[in-house]
Amino acid sequence: MTEIKVLGTGCPKCKTLEQNTREAVEKLGLEATITKVDDIVEIMNYGIMSPPALVLNGRIILKGKVASVPELTSLLTLNSK
Repeated sequence: MTEIKVLGTGCPKCKTLEQNTREAVEKLGLEATITKVDDIVEIMNYGIMSPPALVLNGRIILKGKVASVPELTSLLTLNSK
């Protein structure tokens, strides 16, 4: 199972990235757990200074921007293999 973490403190960009990620996962039919991480210390432990960011199976695949559903679909397809 794929583990996805959306790192963000709760700003509108972070919420949009979480929503878009959920839509992309559903569109792909991917078996994944999606966790929203809003603890600033945990976010900083990933080395993220400007959220939002997306972590896939422990690896950062996106940081500092909000990706669209098509962009996320592509990212998840490329990085979940």
